[in-house]
Amino acid sequence: MRPSVESLRIFEMCVSIGSFAGAADRLALTPAAVSLRIRSLEAELGQALFTRVGRRVVPTPAAVTLAREVRRALDDINVALEAFQTRTAPLRVTVPPTFASRWLAPRLSSYRAAGGAAVELDISSDVRDPTAFDIAIRTGRGGWDGLAEYPLMPVDVTPMLAPSLLAARTLGAPEDLLDFDLLPHPDWAKWFARAERPMPAGLRFSSVDYSIFELIANAAVGGLGVALLSPTLFRPLLDDGSLVAPLEPVLKGPDWYFVLIREGDQRPAPRTFCDWLCEQTRASLDSVPSE
Repeated sequence: MRPSVESLRIFEMCVSIGSFAGAADRLALTPAAVSLRIRSLEAELGQALFTRVGRRVVPTPAAVTLAREVRRALDDINVALEAFQTRTAPLRVTVPPTFASRWLAPRLSSYRAAGGAAVELDISSDVRDPTAFDIAIRTGRGGWDGLAEYPLMPVDVTPMLAPSLLAARTLGAPEDLLDFDLLPHPDWAKWFARAERPMPAGLRFSSVDYSIFELIANAAVGGLGVALLSPTLFRPLLDDGSLVAPLEPVLKGPDWYFVLIREGDQRPAPRTFCDWLCEQTRASLDSVPSE
């Protein structure tokens, strides 16, 4: 009859601490329960494991060797359990809303189909405590303390509008935007600088300041104005004709999308997901038509 793992765990603790009472305290057991377990283990193994020296119990040389091997086996079990939990627990991925809905979510099924770990999305633009997530996707210019950073793609924007809003009007140069209502966006001045044009006086901006890019895109599709949107994230709206981007200049950067992992995190699942994100962004950038 082979001893139970629990008996071996108690035995190893007794050898490690050098005391039945100390092992009992560490394991939240009574000293009597530990003594009974050791006596049962000795009976199962057919030999004594400890000798009494005064008021102390001393492991035999054979017991010391056995305890060393048991500790190695218990460590292997812990490693196996941690690896199993890493594989089965969903990856906690925190990601901004537009990137999540327009870029990441449509691709997750292919990641899962290829054997990737389950993913739990946390929609947020705030940088959280690193212990609150496994992977974070954020925009910025780098420099997050305690996090390893992997650049994915530049944040890009260009004017986009519904074909019905364009109608018979001409939008062939940045100055022509004077004839349209513009949807508020903090980078309009930067886009005009990228187009090498001064930002004209008299531009008309919508009175509604939409809080996220998804709402800006919905307003643009509804013909409520010209929006500054990402041709990378909103490519499907261009491909199906919901929006058009008649002006060539595209503002890229200086902010980038980054994938962030805690420094020193060597777990396979976060690393695999990070590599997959980098591969997917390279493929999506290669598919975007150049200016």
